[in-house]
Amino acid sequence: MSYVGPDFDPPQPRRSRRRPLTVAVAALVPGALLGWLVYETVGGSGGGSEEAVGTPTSSSSAPASPTTASTSAPDDEKPSPVPTPKTSAPAVSGPLKGKVVVIDPGHNPNNFQHTAEINKKVNIGTGWKECDTTGTSTNSGYAEAEFTLDVAHRLRTLLEKQGATVKLTQDGDRTFGPCIDERASIGNKADADAVVSIHADGAGAGQRGFHVILPGSVHSGSADTRPIVASSAELGERIAGSFVRVTGSAPSNYVGDGTGLVTRKDLGGLNLSTVPKVFIECGNMRDSKDAAQLTSGAWRQKAAQGISEGIVSFLRG
Repeated sequence: MSYVGPDFDPPQPRRSRRRPLTVAVAALVPGALLGWLVYETVGGSGGGSEEAVGTPTSSSSAPASPTTASTSAPDDEKPSPVPTPKTSAPAVSGPLKGKVVVIDPGHNPNNFQHTAEINKKVNIGTGWKECDTTGTSTNSGYAEAEFTLDVAHRLRTLLEKQGATVKLTQDGDRTFGPCIDERASIGNKADADAVVSIHADGAGAGQRGFHVILPGSVHSGSADTRPIVASSAELGERIAGSFVRVTGSAPSNYVGDGTGLVTRKDLGGLNLSTVPKVFIECGNMRDSKDAAQLTSGAWRQKAAQGISEGIVSFLRG
């Protein structure tokens, strides 16, 4: 999540095709007895049709993000182009009725166009850190920001079916960001019962697996995680357990000592949170085997299911 992805060419509009349906034909049929001719005409014509191309979700004032321009990727590697509201309607029924979950899709598809803004430093309690980054990508160009939004949409649908009210920190509808301090503030202001920040890592090839990041005990400046350390750890443990079971993925082989759990004190999104919150790095985009999973729509559905079941388990106690 802390790696800057490569530049991409902006998406090009797909050329429309027109196909003529049927060319008129005529057949001449001779009469044998009377010596007259009968012409029987069979014909048909039709206009071509243009297939609409889905438009990536973005701010109306900004160009479309290049992260959605992977024309060689299968359809299931792309998030739905249908815009969706950032906050779900109040739940009517279900085991999570009355619960509020905030999903934080890491980065933003438009960040690459606003490097000056996202490089500005914000206070995270223990020091100062960049507002945000562009995120990483697979070697084939599938961007982390695209991945996180797709999983967030799937996760929101699953949680709403359980009765939860769900809010996203961003839905590709902002010109950049939000900054890490604002991401934390969104969860705090919502008085969320649980917050999950979704990411994918950009480590070296051969480094595989997922890991869940827990907040360490921080009490510095505007940051005080002491009230949420225990509850966040429980949330993270339940998500990690469900993620293994549902996706079949192994815990990270490069951090966490095989537990799939890592504690950090340098992430503003965790330091500034006043509600239970964790990050999940769903895999390593720079490893070809992990990338094959991350770019699969079927696997991303499993990832969302694993995260959802962990959240449900945590909230139901």
